Amino acid sequence: MPRDKKPRTDLFEFGAEKALAEDAPLAVRMRPKGFDDYFGQEHLTGADRLLRHSIDGGQIPSMILWGPPGSGKTTLAEIIAQLTHAYFVSLSAVTSGVGDLRKIVDDAIERRKMYQSRTIVFIDEIHRFNKSQQDVVLPFVEEGIITLIGATTENPSFEVNAALLSRCRVYKLNALTDDAVKSVLDHALSDEIHGLGKLNVVFEKDALEFLVSMANGDARVALNTLDFAVGSIKPEDGSHLVTRSILEDAMQNRLGIYDKNGDEHYQVISAFIKSMRSSDTDAALYWLARMLENGEDPLFVVRRMVIFAAEDVGMADPQALVVATACQNAVQFIGLPEGSLPLAETVVYLATAPKSNSAYSAYKKAVEDVRKTRNDPVPIHLRNAVTDLMREMDYGKGYKYAHDYPEASIDQINVPDAVKGHVYYEPGASGYEGELFQRK
Repeated sequence: MPRDKKPRTDLFEFGAEKALAEDAPLAVRMRPKGFDDYFGQEHLTGADRLLRHSIDGGQIPSMILWGPPGSGKTTLAEIIAQLTHAYFVSLSAVTSGVGDLRKIVDDAIERRKMYQSRTIVFIDEIHRFNKSQQDVVLPFVEEGIITLIGATTENPSFEVNAALLSRCRVYKLNALTDDAVKSVLDHALSDEIHGLGKLNVVFEKDALEFLVSMANGDARVALNTLDFAVGSIKPEDGSHLVTRSILEDAMQNRLGIYDKNGDEHYQVISAFIKSMRSSDTDAALYWLARMLENGEDPLFVVRRMVIFAAEDVGMADPQALVVATACQNAVQFIGLPEGSLPLAETVVYLATAPKSNSAYSAYKKAVEDVRKTRNDPVPIHLRNAVTDLMREMDYGKGYKYAHDYPEASIDQINVPDAVKGHVYYEPGASGYEGELFQRK
């Protein structure tokens, strides 16, 4: 039985009071209490949006909040709990187990019986829950015993069980725009109770814009960087002057939003490949740098470039495959950081090379025939007669040796009857393949 003798609708405020100690990070002290100071997700929380209407009406579905760090997932969950007067329980998927979940569900059932009180269970990083942990909450989400709000930076269609996902709405939160980040900072700079309003913070020219830009759409990074910077400044004439150099020092080596095993990993490599395919050298180099600077395995990048050389450059420049495999050897031999040089050179080569996917397309056509037609025996004239018995059975009979003919070219059928006359390879007119086009 829960220890509470009455519904705990004050849990949000209680948690806020604890968090608002003077030494709490600025991002915690400035966490919004309602939609008036919740910036950047108006596509979900705008006055005319369906989610906002359901919150205002006190009827909310179980949901998964999917978005990058610092986009406001936890804050939105807390606002929902406060505005709907629900008992709010927060868990981290990293530190909580099945036992914790069962205890929370048991308490929720008892609370519902005694007080008709709704329980919102917020699970941060829900993508880290394994199947058995997700299965524990599944029936209680389905029955409405608890309202689940999960938060994840990863694509939930990959990381959340299909059964649980089907019982939740998925809301995509975006990285904050620069304007939204600036609104968050302005609010913190003017707030005299929880923010920095009493400190008379002054920015050197372009310093605030620099902070906004380098935050990468992450309000938490922006606020905590500002907090650290201001706290390290000795005030002069009653003000704290924030310079760009102070912010650079406070931020140190900022890393972008990048997870080598997560959604962003696949999005960035996709942008890299598509930039090379579009012959956009500058964009391809940018995505290369973004991967390497955020710790991507250079051999993963090279493998994708070897594939690209065969799939997208192909017969328009067969040398591309040689260059890409040479890059692999160079990177393995010298490693990073110097390995970035052959990587960059290969990116430039592949991006500027003429493009053809004719070999790849030809192979896909051949595969389709293999899968959808009879796999007839090898024609008799193409069989290798390596024994007397094979020769007695006419293996190789009628085979024409190409080098015995002018230009080593002959008109000979080399496929089974089922695919006779099927054309797979059709050369394009770009680069080296243009010569093949002329020959054909």
